[in-house]
Amino acid sequence: MARWFTRFSAALFLLFFGVLLGMQQAHRGIEKMRGYADPSLPAVIDLEKNGNGEIEAAVFGQTVAAGDLQKKQEVVRELKTFNLFSELGRRLADGATALVETLLSFAGRAVD
Repeated sequence: MARWFTRFSAALFLLFFGVLLGMQQAHRGIEKMRGYADPSLPAVIDLEKNGNGEIEAAVFGQTVAAGDLQKKQEVVRELKTFNLFSELGRRLADGATALVETLLSFAGRAVD
């Protein structure tokens, strides 16, 4: 199962990367056909170095910064700290495990 999941994930990543690459190539082809770069059509992926030597990335015209990613990670951590349905599911699973263990121990004692 793990081997299948690894292969599936690799194929999914490869297909996603291929779609992004194809969109970028189509964008370049449109620019080449027009003969000029249209600012209303942003590139799919745009990587540039700024004056500090840092690389700035833009995906579909929206800048992606490390600070944005850190803020999003903090929000996700806060959401993961308490999830009502997760907690209810965990308690239900613990209760079911305890019930089955108790029933099996009673069945074991009855057989002996």
